Amino acid sequence: MKSFAKKVVNLIPKKKVEYADVRVVEEQSEGISVKNGNVEGVSSSTTLGFGVRVLVDGAWGFASSSKMEIKEAEKIVKQAIAIAKASALAKGEKVRLAEAKPIKDSWKSRYQKDPFAVSLDDKIALLLTADEIMRKYPEIKVARGILTAYRNHKVFASTEGSLIEQEVTECGGGISALAVKEGEVQIRSYPNIGGDWSVKGYEYIEQMKLVENANRTAEEAVKLLSAPICPSKITSIIIGSSQLALQVHESIGHPIELDRVFGTEASYAGTSFVTIEKLGNFRYGSPLVNVYADATVESGLGTFGYDDEGVPGQRVPIIKEGIFSGYLSSRETAPLIGLKSSGGAMRADGWNRIPLIRMTNINLQPGEWKLEDLIADTDDGVFFETTKTWSIDDKRLNFEFATEIAWEIKNGKLGQIFKDATYTGITPQFWNSCDAICNKNYWHLWGVPNCGKGQPGQTAHVGHGVAPARFRNVQVGLVKT
Repeated sequence: MKSFAKKVVNLIPKKKVEYADVRVVEEQSEGISVKNGNVEGVSSSTTLGFGVRVLVDGAWGFASSSKMEIKEAEKIVKQAIAIAKASALAKGEKVRLAEAKPIKDSWKSRYQKDPFAVSLDDKIALLLTADEIMRKYPEIKVARGILTAYRNHKVFASTEGSLIEQEVTECGGGISALAVKEGEVQIRSYPNIGGDWSVKGYEYIEQMKLVENANRTAEEAVKLLSAPICPSKITSIIIGSSQLALQVHESIGHPIELDRVFGTEASYAGTSFVTIEKLGNFRYGSPLVNVYADATVESGLGTFGYDDEGVPGQRVPIIKEGIFSGYLSSRETAPLIGLKSSGGAMRADGWNRIPLIRMTNINLQPGEWKLEDLIADTDDGVFFETTKTWSIDDKRLNFEFATEIAWEIKNGKLGQIFKDATYTGITPQFWNSCDAICNKNYWHLWGVPNCGKGQPGQTAHVGHGVAPARFRNVQVGLVKT
C-alpha cells in the first residue's frame, strides 16, 4: 500500500497541480446479530482502494478506484484533474490551504485481544446467552444482540512530501429487549441505543458484561409497560452519560463544524447558529461547561494519529468556562477564520469518498460531584437515561430528546420510573442552565459509529466523553397547548 501510494503521487504533474494527496485504504469489518434465540446474520467484508484529491486553479477534484494498478492510477489522476478544472469554472474564492509540515510517520491503535481472532462460536454464544436471559420474561417479544469489529489500514501521501501509515481497530456491540403487553410497547437497550464502541479489542466486549446486564435490561423493559408517562412541567433534570453523549453530539458537535458554518451542508443537514462573529465572545454555556475536541484521548472512536489531510490529531478547545472558543476545522477552512493551521478534523468514509470536516471526540470535561450527592442535592426533578428518539432544527438550536427510561427525583431520592420521557430546549439556554457535572469516576467515552454527513452520504466514527450533569428549569414531558 505504501509503495503504491508513492507511485501514484509521482504520477501527478506538479506543474498543473497546486496540491494533491492520495489515500490508499483497506477496511475490514465483521458483524454478528442474534434475535430471539436465532442467529439473524453474520457478515464479513474487506475493501481495498485508493482516492486521489487534487487542487487545480483553486478548485478541488477527486476520483477513486478499487483497481490497484498503475494504469488505473494514471486514469484516476487525469480524471481528478479534469473534475478540478470543471469545478474551477463555477468556483467562488480560490481555495487557500493552511500551512502543514510534511510528515513521515506510522501510527497504530492499541488493543489486547484481536477481535478478528476470537472465534465466531464464542461471539455467538455470548449473544445467545444474553438473549436467553432476556426472554425469560414472557412480556419480552423481541430480544436482540449485536457484536461488530472494524479495522482501517490507511496510507496517506501528498505532493508536499508527507507519507503516513495508520491502522485503527474498533470493537463494540449491545443488547436490547422489546416488551409488549395489551397494546403497549417499550424497549430497553444496554449499554446504549444500538450499543457502544471503542478503539480497543475484544476485551472491550468482555468489559461491557452483556450477559450480566441482560436480566436488568429485560426487567426494566417490562416495568416500563405499566409505568406512568413522564409528566409535563418545568423542572430540574439530571441527564445520564449515555443520553448526554447524544446531547453533546447534536447541540455542540455538529454546530461547530466549520464547513457547516460556511454553508457547505445547508442542503443536507442544515447550517449552524454558531457563526464566526461569536468566536471568543459568545456564552455557549455556564462557567462549568468546558468542551474539547480531542483526537488524542485513549480509545475514542474519534481518536487517530493523523487526519485525512495528514494533519496530526489534536486537542482543540471548543468551549472554555462557557465561552465559545473554537471550531472543528480543515486546511481549507482554517485560514477563513485567521488560523495558521488546521485543527485536524478532516476524515473520509473510505477510499471512495472525499474528506469532510468530522467530529473527533467531543468531550465534556468532568466536574466535582458524586452522582449520589447530585441526586441528593436535587429536591424535585427527573433523571433521564438512554436515548430513544431525537429531533433538532437545521441550525442546531431547538431540540427535543426522548429517552427509553426516566426516574422521578423527589426530596433527593430516585423514585418511580417514567415511560415516554422527553425534554426540550434551546441550545445556548440549555447549556447555560447546567449547574453541576459529575466527577471523572462517572465519565465515560461513548462510541458513535454512525454519524451521517455529506452528499453522497458518509458515515463517521466519533466519540463523546461525558459524565452525568444537572440542568435547571427545563421543560419535560409533552408541552400542553
